[in-house]
Amino acid sequence: MNRSAWVLVGTLLLGAALGAAPGGPERRHLKRADDPVRAPLPFSDAVLAGDTLYLAGTIGLDPKTGLPPADPKEEARLALEDMKATLAEAGMTMDDLVTVQVFCADLELYDDFNAVYRTYFTEPFPARAFIGSGPLLRGGRFEVQGIAVKR
Repeated sequence: MNRSAWVLVGTLLLGAALGAAPGGPERRHLKRADDPVRAPLPFSDAVLAGDTLYLAGTIGLDPKTGLPPADPKEEARLALEDMKATLAEAGMTMDDLVTVQVFCADLELYDDFNAVYRTYFTEPFPARAFIGSGPLLRGGRFEVQGIAVKR
């Protein structure tokens, strides 16, 4: 096979893996217009491909100021509420999450985040990574993203 044929085969395989090939899962992009901070930004809040929802990262911002609140627990609550609202747009709940990633600008806030996080789930919890990061946008302490699969 020549190079062009291999490129075509690779492109078709990649497209199939991403659900873009004919017969693959239809994609629906969710953009919550009710969020004045995120609505104008150049990304989808989530992408639904088949029964799988890929949620963009969210920071717990006060809707009035567009900044994180002074209390880290309140910021965590706002981030998880935003995630919950995006899941609801897709007809899902927090219990549909299979994996969650938390980026944290200050790992000393691990216990504060967990105190709030536990109130949003029933066991078994989704798989999760809590990752120390550098500075987050708008001075956020936490950015949360996840993947959910509709039951």
